[in-house]
Amino acid sequence: MEDLEVAQTDQTTTTTGSKEASAAIFNKTNRTVTLKFEDVVYKVKPKKGGELKNSKSEEKIILKGITGIVLPGEMLAMLGPSGSGKTTLLTALGGRLSGQLTGTITYNGEPFSNIMKQNTGFVTQDDVLYPHLTVTETLVFTALLRLPNNFTKLEKIGHAEAVISQLGLTTCKNCIIGGPFLRGVSGGERKRVSIGQEMLINPSLLFLDEPTSGLDSTTAQRIVSTLSGLVNGGRTIVMTIHQPSSRLFYMFHKVLLLSEGNPLYFGKGDEVMDYFSSIGYAPSVAMNPSDFLLDLATGISSDGSREDQNAVKQTLVSAFKTNIADTLKSETHETGHHRLHGGGLQDKQFERWNTTWCQQFLVLLRRGVKERKHQAFSFLKIGQVLVVSLLVGLLWWQSDISHLQDQIGLLFFTSEFWGFYPLFEAIFMFPQERRMLAKERSSGMYRLSSYFMAMTVGDLPMELVLPTVFLTIIYWMAGLKPTVLNFCKTLFVLLYSVLVSQGLGLALGAIVMHQKSAATLGGVIMLSFHLTGGFYVQHVPKFIAWIRYISISRYTYKLLLGSQYKASDTYPCAAKNGTCLVGDFPSIKLVGLDRYGLSVFALGIMLLGYRTVAYIALMRVGVTRK
Repeated sequence: MEDLEVAQTDQTTTTTGSKEASAAIFNKTNRTVTLKFEDVVYKVKPKKGGELKNSKSEEKIILKGITGIVLPGEMLAMLGPSGSGKTTLLTALGGRLSGQLTGTITYNGEPFSNIMKQNTGFVTQDDVLYPHLTVTETLVFTALLRLPNNFTKLEKIGHAEAVISQLGLTTCKNCIIGGPFLRGVSGGERKRVSIGQEMLINPSLLFLDEPTSGLDSTTAQRIVSTLSGLVNGGRTIVMTIHQPSSRLFYMFHKVLLLSEGNPLYFGKGDEVMDYFSSIGYAPSVAMNPSDFLLDLATGISSDGSREDQNAVKQTLVSAFKTNIADTLKSETHETGHHRLHGGGLQDKQFERWNTTWCQQFLVLLRRGVKERKHQAFSFLKIGQVLVVSLLVGLLWWQSDISHLQDQIGLLFFTSEFWGFYPLFEAIFMFPQERRMLAKERSSGMYRLSSYFMAMTVGDLPMELVLPTVFLTIIYWMAGLKPTVLNFCKTLFVLLYSVLVSQGLGLALGAIVMHQKSAATLGGVIMLSFHLTGGFYVQHVPKFIAWIRYISISRYTYKLLLGSQYKASDTYPCAAKNGTCLVGDFPSIKLVGLDRYGLSVFALGIMLLGYRTVAYIALMRVGVTRK
């Protein structure tokens, strides 16, 4: 990649430029945001078919009137046991929660908007990263997509280098991210890369969901210290955290304690112990404040007793309403706010995308090819195709026209194998990409159309190389017509059908979005196509014969026959003159050696139709920008 080569070969220039680029972005982005939320309530309806059998099931309230305010230069930590509503509230504050959400959430006195989205970073609990990209590649690709066009490519690359240095990732900058079965950077480094992706835009407001989950105390300390440095620069940070150490706890400016969707405390972190002591809940021994707060949130009193847990929770909820709620609402109403550059009033004139469609397409194309080439050209897949092609070539060795039934069997097997293979390769594409697509689309990184086209175009060479190799091997071994024209016709038909089968796989994967279910459905559909393809069953009952009109296999088989034979060709037979017309051969006559244009047209409709269905199905993934 050209941009990465610049970043890697000219380290001195880039390092110097990275500081300048970082400073430029820092100066061009107003980083002060006051976040206010008042009486936030979120309800969900229980799913049907569960334990609730009543037709009128009650709604479950996840958030029960949460109020708070976070000023620029403050870091809010939301604590609570699992199921307390921390992540739900964080998602709501980040503008990523739909459904029955009521209450008021404002950013500098304005509702969530496009300009706010482009100044907001959101780090999910799970690190959604491409495993085969290096740290530098990951951040550079993100910078090229997320930073606006008033920065040059070198400035964007320089800023990525600055973030790498700021997060202490210099030693692993050229290491791949890795995954469950691929060794890469450590868990802490992976988390810092996720944070770095959001820091690239110098966000005014940064949300983090469990940023220290699964990390050792030293790594967690380093990450929170880095976030504390961002807060000192004037940013507003909100995070959920389960059970921080005492060192981490006292780094938070404000703390929100939740229990079953109820607020138990909101205020300064260094005042939380005094507050609970004042209402009769003081720890009996010296302990980590977060451990003490989690005990209270689960209903365990200060003496460690587990009796009357609901009573403890209700007492704490009542104490919050009496001692904190009114004062907090007054503070929320009285506190002013800062404005982002341009303000919410100019949101209509604000650019909806940081980069053009062509820029998004080119960057996504390079990133997609770099990531997926490892999977498309894995040793296992190449070996699989080579072994099958050699086996087929040996089984049909020099099978000339005197063995016509064997030859048409070879052609049908070719259509069958290259119907299933690209289908199952494509069917897993979108289910595997779903989390990444949802994450990046929610951040307003790119248009869905640019992503879809980049993915489609990027897969073309990778999807067409292996069938080309397959046909090149078997064509001459099996003794098919040894002319360049016939070979090219056969190759065209094969590659054409591969693209159609791939489109069907993409559509099924995008619709179902579950790998096993999509694979099962795809297998049944393709099997029905093969059975009605005109080779196995020649007299299909009328009530099910309609399947052959939508069968990829039937149209492919017909075109493959046409690439090898003409109706006037002859083959040895038991007739009086010893020869018969190929067009009269029973298996070929049923399919026919005419009307090829109709088959080409039908496959063309499928080629476009399946991809259109896939695109429409993908619209529900992530957040569609208005």
